[in-house]
Amino acid sequence: MPNSSLHHCSTLRLASLAVSLAAQAFSIVVIAQQPASAPIVLHAARLLQVDTGTLLQPGEILVERDRIRAVGTSVNHPQDAKVIDLGDSTLLPGLIDAHVHLFLHPGAEDLQTVEESVPWRTILAEQAAKADLLAGFTAERDMGTEGAGSADTAIRDAINQGLILGPRLRISGNAISILGGHEDAIGYNPEQHVLGNATYANNDAELVTAIRAELKEGADFIKIYETGPDKIADGRLTTPYQYTEEELTTAVREAARTGNRVAVHAMGEPGTLYAARAGVESIDHALQLSDETMRLMREKQIFAVPTFTIFEYLADHAASPAQGARDRQLLDLHAQEFKKQLAAGVPFAMGSDVGPFPHGTQAREFVLMVKFGMSPLAALQAGTLNGAKLLGWQNQIGALKPGYDADIIAVPGDPLQDIAALQKVTFVMKDGVIYRK
Repeated sequence: MPNSSLHHCSTLRLASLAVSLAAQAFSIVVIAQQPASAPIVLHAARLLQVDTGTLLQPGEILVERDRIRAVGTSVNHPQDAKVIDLGDSTLLPGLIDAHVHLFLHPGAEDLQTVEESVPWRTILAEQAAKADLLAGFTAERDMGTEGAGSADTAIRDAINQGLILGPRLRISGNAISILGGHEDAIGYNPEQHVLGNATYANNDAELVTAIRAELKEGADFIKIYETGPDKIADGRLTTPYQYTEEELTTAVREAARTGNRVAVHAMGEPGTLYAARAGVESIDHALQLSDETMRLMREKQIFAVPTFTIFEYLADHAASPAQGARDRQLLDLHAQEFKKQLAAGVPFAMGSDVGPFPHGTQAREFVLMVKFGMSPLAALQAGTLNGAKLLGWQNQIGALKPGYDADIIAVPGDPLQDIAALQKVTFVMKDGVIYRK
């Protein structure tokens, strides 16, 4: 037999084997994503009630299908229950990351849009969602596909239908920005007409049109870039606003018309003040906030989402020493301002900006929040209770309570003593289905 024929037959056999293995894997996924018919009792050395800070020792949870039925130091063990002993670990509600980018990976963000097709980026997004889930993040808010349009609608819907693995998702589709603003492709030869990574809207009317288009294509909320580009001069942050207060108010009103909300990328003043006055649901990054902005955020319960991890990662992986120094200066400023925001009573939700750094590693954000002044319990509340509220799932997830959905993780040791334990998740359950054990 000629070598080419041998190669052809071998290729066919390999392809057939790949299809067979894929089919087997698919059936396993489908089966694995069905809640157990028999009750499950989870037992661990500790259980943290994040709303009160009470640490139960030991801790047990009774799970029936997709719901938590009982929580305590000891719960009823139905005769047919499967008991899972997690040993010297702490049971916690599933973690919630309120600022992720499933359609980004490490590397040049602008080139990902230029060099990678949307189908390819969607495949990578599916892998990112899986990595985040296995790291203990059972719910997330995707803050823009960065040029992939409404492809995150497909990821969310496929997760909801049990076709792929991933967290519960709230998605924004493509974010909205101005011509020549943040995420526009302004570093290229304009004759090449390279598209930006956001949807253009330059005035009230265009904002309304863009919002309606995003919602039509499946967005759960609207993400708007309110500031950029950023620079520090003489220790002061300068970050031009992109939309006026009136324009942001129009956007918030239009989203609210259909029961939706607006989140903004905003690094500093006056854009953050405009956003707070307009009544957005969160101000993401929030490096610098004026006293008035912090007062409004406290009164209106507008969440700040700090995203320290992305600043640390960019500083550590900068293309040049000068760029690294700039990013480190931004992080240092952010840490200083964070202490002021904590003292002012600004509410916080945990968000990492994962994507430009590897998915599944974003629990580093908890470590940095504690490093820069937040207590371990407050950091955990930011990544559970507050995240659930921001995503609109309060009284459903974010705590270990009877009647809540069974989104449960376990970490070694006691995270109140060592918050870095959240980077070592050993058990993951979402909706009563075990994904990691």
